[in-house]
Amino acid sequence: MIRLGREWPLGLVWVTAALFAVFGEAWLDRAVPLWLGTIFFLWLFAAILAGAFGVVRHAEAIAHRLGEPYGTLVLTLSVTVIEVSFIAAVMIGGGSATLARDTVLAVVMITLNGIAGLSLLLGGLRHREQSYNFESARAFLAVIIPLSVIALVLPNHTVTTPGPTLSTVQAVMTAVLTLLLYGCFLGIQTVRHAAYFAEPPLAGPEEPTSADSPPARSHDEPEALPLGAHIALLVMLLVPIVFLAHEFSLFVERAVEAAGAPPDLVGLLIAILVLTPEGAGALRAALANELQRAVNIGLGSALATIGLTVPAVLVVALILGQQVELGIDPQEQVLLILTLAASLLTFSSGRTNVLLGAVHLVLFLVYVVLIFDP
Repeated sequence: MIRLGREWPLGLVWVTAALFAVFGEAWLDRAVPLWLGTIFFLWLFAAILAGAFGVVRHAEAIAHRLGEPYGTLVLTLSVTVIEVSFIAAVMIGGGSATLARDTVLAVVMITLNGIAGLSLLLGGLRHREQSYNFESARAFLAVIIPLSVIALVLPNHTVTTPGPTLSTVQAVMTAVLTLLLYGCFLGIQTVRHAAYFAEPPLAGPEEPTSADSPPARSHDEPEALPLGAHIALLVMLLVPIVFLAHEFSLFVERAVEAAGAPPDLVGLLIAILVLTPEGAGALRAALANELQRAVNIGLGSALATIGLTVPAVLVVALILGQQVELGIDPQEQVLLILTLAASLLTFSSGRTNVLLGAVHLVLFLVYVVLIFDP
């Protein structure tokens, strides 16, 4: 029997989108009292978050039908659509030129340090050591490392344009080559070497081997819905979320400005909103001893952000005739290089433990502190 009651996020996001389409301009007025504006912000945040969790639930149901890595790929691409919507909405509205940079960096820090660190720590506490397919992590990092440096560090060292920006030729080159490399990776992930991204066979004395103790699953059993219905519901959830991204971005920018908080906080809040459902899925997978799925989610989200969000932002900027500041600050460059080096060491053996998770969590906390005290 189809459980329609579980589709309440769909109704919530569509009703919220309809109301904000009609009354949003008045609710965003600076004359609105602070307490009322806070209610609108929390309502919008809760609606988008509920919709994002609904997207993740349907993506995980699709994952059951398609298997890895296709299920996780659907999930990461869906979240990337939401993320690009937030950034593009601000750019179209003439907002901050640094939002794309701040959001991309926040996603990289959250996925490689926050999600990965917490997954490895909690998974290590429960299972001592966990295994994953080493070839998958090597493939992810082989693309993440050059693309993240090209997108976030190289603009600080180009001389054709002033500041941490790219010229038109450089922007086109970066967008095209990034998409080509990401497309090459997708070919490896889904066709040529799809086995790299599948759960490795259970091995070792600690792994469950009897029929009485089967490995736990990281997500719900498939629902009584056909595959096409899950795909349709996923798209129906994404459409209003894309619209609400503009409203939410305006609320966040004005709230941060009114509170006198650092502008980087906007990117962090957007990244947290779009990555919370994915992070929850990665943690469930790690606790269920399905570390490969957690690796696919964490590293896949970082790569999808760089491989798709950066080209999308550059294309929107070229169309609108805007300059986008992509180069990160010196202290952030140091932290990014540390994160990439730590990731190389963490995902170099096919097995992980608590210590590796603790290292990445420390790096994430340093990143958060530097936002408020650079």
